[in-house]
Amino acid sequence: MLGLDIGGANTKAAYLHASKGRLQSSKVAVEYFPVWKEPEKLARVLAAIKERLGAAAIDALSVTMTAELSDAYQTKREGVRQIIASVRTAFPETSIYVLNTDAKLESAAEALQNPLGVAAANWAATGWLVAKRISDCVVVDVGSTSASIIPVSKGKIAAKGKTDLAKLICGELVYTGSLRTNVATTVQFVPMKDVVANVSSELFALSADVHLLLGNITSREYTCETADGRGKTMSEALARLARVVCADTEMLSKQEIIDLANYIYERQVNQVAESLAKVYAYVKATVAHEVPVVVTGLGRDFLARKAAEKIHASSVVDLGSLMPPETAVATPAFAVALMAVEKMEGEPISWTQ
Repeated sequence: MLGLDIGGANTKAAYLHASKGRLQSSKVAVEYFPVWKEPEKLARVLAAIKERLGAAAIDALSVTMTAELSDAYQTKREGVRQIIASVRTAFPETSIYVLNTDAKLESAAEALQNPLGVAAANWAATGWLVAKRISDCVVVDVGSTSASIIPVSKGKIAAKGKTDLAKLICGELVYTGSLRTNVATTVQFVPMKDVVANVSSELFALSADVHLLLGNITSREYTCETADGRGKTMSEALARLARVVCADTEMLSKQEIIDLANYIYERQVNQVAESLAKVYAYVKATVAHEVPVVVTGLGRDFLARKAAEKIHASSVVDLGSLMPPETAVATPAFAVALMAVEKMEGEPISWTQ
C-alpha cells in the first residue's frame, strides 16, 4: 500500500506491507518539490517516488494534500482537482483514495465532488494515527513550513477547526516551520549591540539558517532552497542572517550573529507554545488525568518538544517511539497508507515497536 502526502514544497510517501492483521514492513521517502514552480511535473515526481521506494505492487493508493494552497492554483478547488489529476496520471491502473477532514478515505471521484472537504486534511491522518495508541493527548507536528497542533480526546480527534483558516483562528495551525519560514515573520525587532533594531521585511534568511547555525539541523536536512540561492554552509548562513538587520559578516561578529539566531529561535518556540497552550488547555479540561504532548515532524525535538516543555506539559512523547521511527518525518503519508491497508483488510492493523 502506498500513501502520499503531497505538500506545496515537499511530497512524502510511505510504502507499507501488511499480512494477517500485522504490519510487516514500511519504507518512507521525502522529495523536495516546490509545486508552485512547475505544477505540470507533479505526476512525474510521484512516479519517481514510487520507483525510489521499490513499490512495484500497489493494491491501492491513498492521498492527502496541502499543495492545493500553493499559488500555482487560483483556488483550492482548482488545486485539489489538478493534484488528483496528477495522481491519476502517475497511477492510472491503481485504486485511489483521498483523505477528508473527517479522517475518512473516500474515492477520488467523491473528493472531486467536494474538493474543500479534502483540502489540507493531513493533520487528520496524524491525529487518527496517534489516537490508535494514546486516547488523550495533543499532537504537535512541525514540518518544514508549518506546525499542526492536533487535540485528541477519548480516542478521537477533537479538533475545533477543519480548514486552515479555522485552524489559524483557534490556534491549531501555526505558520512557522523548521526550514522555510521567512525570519522576518518570526521577529519584527531584535536585540543588537545593547539596543533594539528593527528587522528588514525582505526575504533575506530562513528558519533553516537559524537552525543550521544552532546545530538543530544538518546541511543535508536543509532540503529547501536558500533565500539568496547560495549554498548551505555555516559561513553562508551567517551572511544571510546578518542581512536580516541590513548588515553583513564584516559589520557583525560571528557571536553577534549566533546571538541573533538564538533570539529568533526563542521567539519561534514561543509562537508554537502560545498556540499549544490554548489547545492543551481544552484537552486537559476534558479528562481527569495527565495529558502528554506527542511530537513528530522534522522539528519535533527542537521546536515541538521545546514548546511542550515551555508550557509545562505533563510529558512529551516522540511519535517515533510508538511507530517505525523513520515515519516520524512522514507521519501523514504513513497514516493514510495504514488507513488504506485497514480499508482493504477490513480490520485494524497492528505493529510491534
